[in-house]
Amino acid sequence: MAELVLNAVDKIYRTKKKTVHAVKNLNLTVKSGEIVALLGSSGCGKTSTLRMIAGFEEVSNGSITLAGKPIHTLPPSQRGVAMAFEAYSLYPPLTIGDNIAFALKAARLPASEQQARVKAMADMLEIDGILNKYPSSVSGGQQQRASLGRALVRQAGLYLLDEPMGQLEPQLRAVLRGRIKHYLREHNCTTILVTHDQTEANALADRIAVMEGGMLQQYATPAELKAEPANLFTGTFIGEPPMNVFDASVTADSGTVTFTTDGGARLSFPASEFSGNLLKQLSTRNRITLGIRPYALHVGDGPITGKVLSCQWLGDQTHVAVEVGGRTVVSVAHERIVRKPGSDLSLNVAAASLHIFDIESQNAIAHGGALA
Repeated sequence: MAELVLNAVDKIYRTKKKTVHAVKNLNLTVKSGEIVALLGSSGCGKTSTLRMIAGFEEVSNGSITLAGKPIHTLPPSQRGVAMAFEAYSLYPPLTIGDNIAFALKAARLPASEQQARVKAMADMLEIDGILNKYPSSVSGGQQQRASLGRALVRQAGLYLLDEPMGQLEPQLRAVLRGRIKHYLREHNCTTILVTHDQTEANALADRIAVMEGGMLQQYATPAELKAEPANLFTGTFIGEPPMNVFDASVTADSGTVTFTTDGGARLSFPASEFSGNLLKQLSTRNRITLGIRPYALHVGDGPITGKVLSCQWLGDQTHVAVEVGGRTVVSVAHERIVRKPGSDLSLNVAAASLHIFDIESQNAIAHGGALA
C-alpha cells in the first residue's frame, strides 16, 4: 500500500539577509491510490512541498513516509517517486520517444514492452506523431505532455505532477484531464498534483489541500471545500466567481435572526431556520462576517439593494455585478437576465445558503444554518 504521510513538515530557506518559512508544520496523508491536489496561489508553499517529497529539497523539520518507510533522508533516485516537472526537464539529445522510455530502458524491460507502453502513452497524450522528434523541435505543450508521459509510464510508488497541463490549450486540457484521471484510477496510482487552477484540481483530485502562506488551510473533497469552507480564505479562494463577503452586526432571539451589513442591508430570518446551537452562538456575538456564493444570491425582491455595474450573458449563465454599500457583489443565474448599468436591483438569499465566519479569526462558525 503506497500511502504517503507528511508529519509536521517544515521548509525553511535561510540566506545571509533573510529567513523564509515556506512550509509550516504540514501534516498530510495521501491514501494508496488517491489523487490529491495541492492548490494555492504563487508562493503558498505547494511547490516546495512537492520538491521535498521528491527529494530535490531537504526537509527542515518533520518526516515523510511512503508505504510505511521513511523517505525524507533518501536521495531522489531511491524514493520510488516519478515526477512530471513544470519546466519539462526533457533530455535534449534524446527523441521524445526515448525520453518517455528512459525509465523503462533503465529498468531493462524488453524492447517490445517498452515500445508498446510508449505508444500507448503517446496515444493517450496525443503526441504519437512526434516520437521521433527532439525536444527543441516541438512546442512547449508537446514537451509538457512528453514530460507527463515520461512520469506516468514508469512503475512507481508515487506520482508527482507539477502544473502538468499549464501549457495546453483549454480544449485539449479538458480532454486530457478525463484520460489522465482514468489512467491513474485504472493503475491505482497514488498521485499528488500541484496546481493554481481550481478547475483542474476539482476535475482530477479526490481531495484538495488548500495552502496559503506556507500553511494548510483545509484538506477535503472538492464538494466539502465549496459547501463547508473551514475559514474565510478557503471560502473566497474556492469557487468562481468568488464568494461575496459582508461584515455585519448580528442579533438573535427566540423568534428572529437579523444580520445588518456594513453597507446597510438588513437580512432577517426566522430563528427556526437555524439550529439551536447556532442560535446560542449568535446570541453571544455582536459582529460576524457573512459569505454568500454568487449562485445563492438571487435577483428579485430582497433586502440587498444596489446599482447594476454590469450584466453579462455568457451563453449558459448570467453574471450580474452590483454595487452594494460601496463594494461590488456578483449574482449568477442560469437563466438570461437583462439589466442596464446604473439601474436599481434587489437581491435575496436563503438562510440555508449563508456561510458565517468569525470576524477576527476568520474561522467558520456555521454553514447553512448549522454549526461548522
